[in-house]
Amino acid sequence: KGAFTDARTQRKGIFELAHGGVVLLDEIGDMSPAVQVKLLRILEERTFRRVGGSHEISVDVRVLAATNRSLEQLTAEGKFRNDLFYRLNVATIHLPPVHERGDDVILLAEFFLNEFNEKFRKSFKGLTDQTKILFRQHAWPGNVREIRNVVERAVLLDEGDYLFSHDVQLGHLHEFKKL
Repeated sequence: KGAFTDARTQRKGIFELAHGGVVLLDEIGDMSPAVQVKLLRILEERTFRRVGGSHEISVDVRVLAATNRSLEQLTAEGKFRNDLFYRLNVATIHLPPVHERGDDVILLAEFFLNEFNEKFRKSFKGLTDQTKILFRQHAWPGNVREIRNVVERAVLLDEGDYLFSHDVQLGHLHEFKKL
């Protein structure tokens, strides 16, 4: 209480909540230098101090870090700490962009179609063959989030049994369909 303006109760942070488990640090390549220093300390010492706290708290966590940027390049450019890079780089798993994974795009689109059928009380049965071709050919620069948004928009705005290619709006320059 009183650690900062309007502080009334004690709240645990992500590392404290993840004690004994795993914490996912998404978009780690976009982390500010100040946060990089704090993270490095936690990873090296396995301790931290709460804001306004007076004692160190020990944690036992595994860290999964994800980014779509090259940490090697950021390190070479001085934008990512070299020591933090090596602390995090225990095992690297490279996942290719979704458009390079063949029919994964279709599996994801069908998964989201089922999700949005339920959410919006629709009854689409699937994607037409032409829509599947369109989905396989698109670059999906927004990756899974873009697939999800494209399918959500189509399910929300359209009716029928199947999502047709003319119902799907890909890219940034498309205008929204008029209702």
